[in-house]
Amino acid sequence: MKALGSTTRLQKLFVFIGTGLLIGVTPAYADEAITLDPGLKAYVKVSGVSGNVNSIGSDTLNNLMTLWAEGFRKQYPNVKIQIEGKGSSTAPPALIEGTAQLGPMSRTMKNTEIDAFERKFRYKPTAIPVAIDALAVYVNKDNPVKGLTMAQVDAIFSKSRRWGHNENIQFWKQAGLTDGLGNDPISIYGRNSASGTYGFFKEHALKNGDYKDEVKEQPGSASVVQSVSEDQSGIGYSGIGYLTSNVRAVPLAEKDGMPFKEASQENADNGSYPLWRHLYLYVNKAPNKPLDPIVGEFIKFIYSKEGQQVVVKDGFFPLKAGTIEKELKKLD
Repeated sequence: MKALGSTTRLQKLFVFIGTGLLIGVTPAYADEAITLDPGLKAYVKVSGVSGNVNSIGSDTLNNLMTLWAEGFRKQYPNVKIQIEGKGSSTAPPALIEGTAQLGPMSRTMKNTEIDAFERKFRYKPTAIPVAIDALAVYVNKDNPVKGLTMAQVDAIFSKSRRWGHNENIQFWKQAGLTDGLGNDPISIYGRNSASGTYGFFKEHALKNGDYKDEVKEQPGSASVVQSVSEDQSGIGYSGIGYLTSNVRAVPLAEKDGMPFKEASQENADNGSYPLWRHLYLYVNKAPNKPLDPIVGEFIKFIYSKEGQQVVVKDGFFPLKAGTIEKELKKLD
């Protein structure tokens, strides 16, 4: 099983649960409490749940899946969940081939992936949103850049510049830094093409333009953040759950003249942060047939108050009770 690897998340604060209860968590911003919807329900254990489950997919969701698996095994000691996180693109073939029952993805499936699944099973895969993420653009903690527009982000990472910025941004002075790092060339860090985060960033931040050849591809989200933390001129992207005290998540603006938005829970919930997204768990559910009990109960655990507390603990943003109630109907 994938070992827990959330020790790099150093910021600590308290999260309010229901009315007044506080627990220690690792959130995105040390001055903002991440709130759990008081309408979330506690998990209710059932009988007859045992066996093995394989999870293959997203690196971004690796820690979340590990923490959920640990919590689930406390309820059901006879359950074993094996987790492999090498990128979202590994989830669809694993579900199709039956080598995994759980397919975590940091993006939605592509039409080609859905078509391949449907050709085999004659129905579509079921997408279960499990958390909210603000895909952050990280710089070194000593980099004072106040914010970036999406056109600037595009001009830093992409050679296509489909957001229409008038020049290729290669130096920090082109992004508004007049002293200090201003004359330094920007070091760009990113993910590889197997990553759902790579695909989401390409689609939404680059408008499906091409990445620059200079992007230093990293094997995982934590590696991107670690690289930026060690490079004063560095910039990279990863989920907000990978924020550490050695990097900053740069506020982003959709367009010139619009306010910069922090990668916060409020801005992800209301959609004002340009790079918010859902994180998903894909499963193979035949129409009008129940899921395997172990898979169904694992999803119910994720959707419980305890499961969404794990989301907060890992630095991501929890779902609302209304969203969960609607999604649970998919399991019927």
